[in-house]
Amino acid sequence: MLGSCGWVALEAKHREPVVDFYRTDLDLPVVRRTETETVLDAGDTELVIRRPGAVPRGGVHTHYAFSIPSGEYETWWNRLDSTFELVEAVFGDARSLYLDDPADNCVELGQRDIAGPGIDGIFELVLEVADLERATGFYTDLGFEVVDRGDERRRIRLTTGELDLELWEPQLGIADGRGGVHVDWGLRTDDPGRVIDRVRERTRAAETVEKGIRILDPDGHYLTLMEAQPN
Repeated sequence: MLGSCGWVALEAKHREPVVDFYRTDLDLPVVRRTETETVLDAGDTELVIRRPGAVPRGGVHTHYAFSIPSGEYETWWNRLDSTFELVEAVFGDARSLYLDDPADNCVELGQRDIAGPGIDGIFELVLEVADLERATGFYTDLGFEVVDRGDERRRIRLTTGELDLELWEPQLGIADGRGGVHVDWGLRTDDPGRVIDRVRERTRAAETVEKGIRILDPDGHYLTLMEAQPN
């Protein structure tokens, strides 16, 4: 069974302005630093800001969505609107605001049924793929479920129930967001070994790392399957 997002790594040529954006404007505390990366606490998810120089790299122009409590939406909008060019989208009864970080990632803050306060986890991640049907087959075999297809089948939304994964052929979305390139991310699961066996023959690489089993998918994204911690 697949669960929530453990982390997402973003690449930044100039790391400190990006870290300052997340720390100051979005209130994410820094939890650790190394020479090459800074890790911020986004509640259920870690956000990693990484300087290029090694593999896996962080994602470039990645669109992803943070969860915020429904009742905090207006507060966040009023706080950010004076500094950033915001875009709003409505999905049923939920609203989302979009803005760009200093590294040109499209960041979404979306209303979710969470207690808060503040940001608590990533509920959506968008990956750019070359062959939509190939990528969809890979991730559905991994354990994701298809819930929506976009116009002309150029965009497919999948879910674990806790994380929505969107696969996009190269395109611009809401607020000119784009799917991330060479994204490095983590996904919680109750049995990483069993999950990887479903797609092992189609991965470009697979190895055991400190946090779990890391695979390289057909489009060059690194995914680490992490052992979910018991409640």
